[in-house]
Amino acid sequence: GAIDPVDFLKQPQTLLRVTTWIFSIVVFGSIVNECYVNKDSQHPELLCIFNENESACSYGIAVGLIAFFGCIFFFVVDLYFQQISSVKDRKRAVLLDLGFSGFLAFLWFVAFCFLANQWQRTTLTRGFSQGADAARAAITFSFFSIIIWVVLALRALQRYRLGTDMSLFATEQFGTDPSASYPGYPGGSGVESTETYQSPPFTETLEPNPKGYQVPAY
Repeated sequence: GAIDPVDFLKQPQTLLRVTTWIFSIVVFGSIVNECYVNKDSQHPELLCIFNENESACSYGIAVGLIAFFGCIFFFVVDLYFQQISSVKDRKRAVLLDLGFSGFLAFLWFVAFCFLANQWQRTTLTRGFSQGADAARAAITFSFFSIIIWVVLALRALQRYRLGTDMSLFATEQFGTDPSASYPGYPGGSGVESTETYQSPPFTETLEPNPKGYQVPAY
């Protein structure tokens, strides 16, 4: 069916994607713009505010960018998910969402621990104090990102289980052997037909002479 943008934006999945997208911008934006400062007037070079550890800033920026582009990609996948006709492609999309969400939750957990640990070891000089608020914002939104990506992973797991259950329900009436023939369906007399194949269920069977209609004589 046609995509309704308003209904799509109101879905909890979409709201979670947008939230993680915003949080990723806050984290890497804060580090890039305000977490590289001069320690003091005697050190003109820009240093990472997290205990002067360049790896801490680089890691926070990298995770933020991965989350940023990942949110855009899965936002598009969610938008066109209902247009995917292949069950296998839908399964791959849900599994990819599950794996990526779990991976990002782990990366954000490492980022939060790494940044918080380096911030505790930071000696606030006059220059470093200027970027203190940005450093705290990066740490705080890293923690919030862990929660949201865990929620996204759980939702993806729920979608996968639901899809698997529906597939089993739809195929449990057939044999496990791919070469096995379709079972016959009972005839009108209540006796099972001897034919190996009958019309599948949920298909409309038309009577040869519907009621109320007379075959014209020529």
